[in-house]
Parts: sequence; structure tokens; C-alpha cells
Amino acid sequence: MAGPTRRYAIDAPSLLRIVADGAPIGQDVQLVAPASIRSDALTTLLRRVQAGELTDTEARDLHTRMTELKIRVLGDRVSRWTAFRLARDNGWPTLSAAEYLAVAKLQADALVTVDPELTAQARGIVPVEPVDALSG
Repeated sequence: MAGPTRRYAIDAPSLLRIVADGAPIGQDVQLVAPASIRSDALTTLLRRVQAGELTDTEARDLHTRMTELKIRVLGDRVSRWTAFRLARDNGWPTLSAAEYLAVAKLQADALVTVDPELTAQARGIVPVEPVDALSG
């Protein structure tokens, strides 16, 4: 008998780590993220290709894998307004981090991130877990 579903919000760097490493996702795990996650990840791939860190072929392979990963993406008005309030209340100049934290706050048990800056921003808002938490 399967246990309860665990919901984790993930950010773009974690998405790329998951697909690059082929990290297993537990059957009881549901991934959630803001609607911008794939564009954010693709922007990172573009930067890495432009810096000579990846070839176009490698970037395309990672892009394919990240689009095949099942993620519930959210862009509803409650999530967006929660992101706005988080950014306003914390004095952040953009909604970039706030979108991920809003989705985690509203829809997840915790945020999974490999980004130390986002980890620091999450303090006091949502719990943070390592990528390993996603495995069964």
C-alpha cells in the first residue's frame, strides 16, 4: 500500500540537476513549480551553451528530459499574488525567487533547491529539502 503523496516545489537549477543526474523520483512524489520553471531552466541552458559549457546537442537532450518530467505547473492568481506579497514584504526587487517560494508555500510540503541564495530566501517561509528527498 502506497503512503501519502509528498509534494515538493522545485526550482530551475534543481530541475536541471534532476535531469542531468537521472535522479529517481519516488512514486509517492508530486513535483510542483511556477509556470516559468521550464523557461528559467532553458535560459540557464542557453547561458551554458553560450559560455561553452554545453553543446547544442547536450542542451537539447537536457531540454527533452526536463519537458518529459511530470511537473504540475502553477500560474494562478493566488500564486502570483502570494509571490508579489512575498517579494514586497522581503524587499526583493523581482518576483523570480518569490514565485518558487509562493508555490512551495501554497502547494508543497517543502521546497527542493540546490541554490544557496534561494535556500537563504526560503528561511522562515518554507522548509527546504535536498534533491535526495525526491527519491522513493
